[in-house]
Amino acid sequence: MLKHILAGVGLLACTATADARPVSYEGGWTAIGETDRASSALWVHYTPHYEWSLGGRVEWMRDRDLVFTGAQATHLVHRRFRPDSQGNLYAFAGAGVAEGIDGNPRDAEAAGFVGVMADWETRRWFVSWEARLADFGEGGEAMQAARVGWAPYEGDFGDLHTWFMLEVDQRPQRDEPVTVTPLVRFFKGPVLLELGYTPADDEPFASFIYRF
Repeated sequence: MLKHILAGVGLLACTATADARPVSYEGGWTAIGETDRASSALWVHYTPHYEWSLGGRVEWMRDRDLVFTGAQATHLVHRRFRPDSQGNLYAFAGAGVAEGIDGNPRDAEAAGFVGVMADWETRRWFVSWEARLADFGEGGEAMQAARVGWAPYEGDFGDLHTWFMLEVDQRPQRDEPVTVTPLVRFFKGPVLLELGYTPADDEPFASFIYRF
């Protein structure tokens, strides 16, 4: 049993130091910026307990000139450790207001979203899935995304870690309901950076995470 626990701790030290998980270590802060084919977002959260994070989120739906501003809470529903792998299940929800900017004259209206996230990884393989249902004052909209990743080498604690990933994104309300985005992930210490491109929408993908 002790050997398994130590192996799990070692796995976390090598893979989760600066990963994309939405709940950090207890007492930690995380800043996340992301832009994809549909929106750009900035999210800063605090983890008062290892099962929860609470923070503020700003998200700009670029094609509609619509900005959401509000709070988001995330709950770690379940975590499963194995000697050579780890799996996580999260639920999240947000509430705030959405209002038009630039060419959109819409006034601020109540808005919110709910969703789930799940991931599983070893030191060489990664899979994840996320689904979100949102209402930004213009009716409900849904999205889901699945991702698979592979690490070409197994880095040790403190090394630069590299992952090659492929994400399939479904948004039924868009002109291109399903797209594929190849991307590469780098992380070292408290910093994670992802860069990719979505050919179907001719849009870049970028994600930056810093834990402090």
